[in-house]
Amino acid sequence: MALPEGHAEGVSGIGLGQRPQTRRQKQIKLLWIGIWLAYLSAPVKDLLHGGHSDGVRILGCLGLVVFVVWYFALIFRTGRRETNGAVLGALAVLAAQSAVLSLFLGREWLVLFVYVSISAGAALPMRLARWAIPVTSALMTVIALSVPGGEAYLAGLLLPALLGGFAMTGVRELVRTTIALREARATVAQLAANEERLRLARDLHDLLGHSLSLITLKSELAGRMLPDHPDTAARQIADIENVSRQALVDVREAVTGYRRPRLPGELAGAQVALTAAGITADVPAEPDLTGISEECETALAWALREAVTNVVRHSGARRCSVELVRRQTLDGPTVQLTVEDDGQGADGSTYGNGLTGLTERLEKTGGELTAQPGRRGGFRLVALVPAGAGTGAGDEPIGSGA
Repeated sequence: MALPEGHAEGVSGIGLGQRPQTRRQKQIKLLWIGIWLAYLSAPVKDLLHGGHSDGVRILGCLGLVVFVVWYFALIFRTGRRETNGAVLGALAVLAAQSAVLSLFLGREWLVLFVYVSISAGAALPMRLARWAIPVTSALMTVIALSVPGGEAYLAGLLLPALLGGFAMTGVRELVRTTIALREARATVAQLAANEERLRLARDLHDLLGHSLSLITLKSELAGRMLPDHPDTAARQIADIENVSRQALVDVREAVTGYRRPRLPGELAGAQVALTAAGITADVPAEPDLTGISEECETALAWALREAVTNVVRHSGARRCSVELVRRQTLDGPTVQLTVEDDGQGADGSTYGNGLTGLTERLEKTGGELTAQPGRRGGFRLVALVPAGAGTGAGDEPIGSGA
């Protein structure tokens, strides 16, 4: 009847496993829970048309309002680290209200036990819920057999009470798993960043440690020789200049290497990015890059990154496929990267800054870029770069399935 904290993001704007923070999010959750109160129509009809006296109606309305308020309070506080004893106590109050109202007002009020069962599944850990839900259902059965005509209602309420309660335990476990995965992902990202910083520190130390030590040593030596041996000091200064120039070249090459994307890494990153965005991804892995120059590989990696970024940000797609194949053309062997999604699509007649930059990058390698509507809707981007000789003929995939 109600979802615990963090139901579907598309419905509420609240991520799975996240508690509503703003007033608007709380209002949305209140509305979502309130929808399921429609099943209380049976008690309401009984109050209006059940032939009860005015006093009984007033007490029944009061009891129903108290039940709903207590139910909302329990559901809204789900996951806020209350003790299991407090939650069990709240559920016992709900069960007692359901029993009293059912016994005194009739079989139509047995539906309240379904809400108690749902609350048990949403608020209790599995080890307690697996007992609380059957106990609630058993109590409903006893009450149903004690009120006139209750047997007829029991068949239609017992199964929803059991299935609904245990379904909510599954949702609760899903929420807990999602929270744990989110925390684990953040930890992995932090560890990866730390490892990258350590690698950068090691590489810079290896590149500059020797050169800077040599520069320091020769500078000290030149300073001591300068008064008495200026010619020797000049040679030392010339050596310092050569060492510093070589160190500058090494640093530039290292920085270029850090900035240059590699195709295997971009394929793995595409799989992660698409999956994280909720898009079913078909991405090859372990590409065979034999005969592909470093410049061509870099161009394909940039093309893949730009295409996947556009799919994640703008397409609204549900599926995205990445294909990497060798083709034999009239101009020689080529490698073709194709990224196609089933999203909103675009006409491909105008290129943004990203696609324009990709076109220029590919043209420098002798390749080309094509962006157009997909064959079955969506958008299709094709990047073509030349491959080395002796790479075979015909269409040949160069990456194994992910």
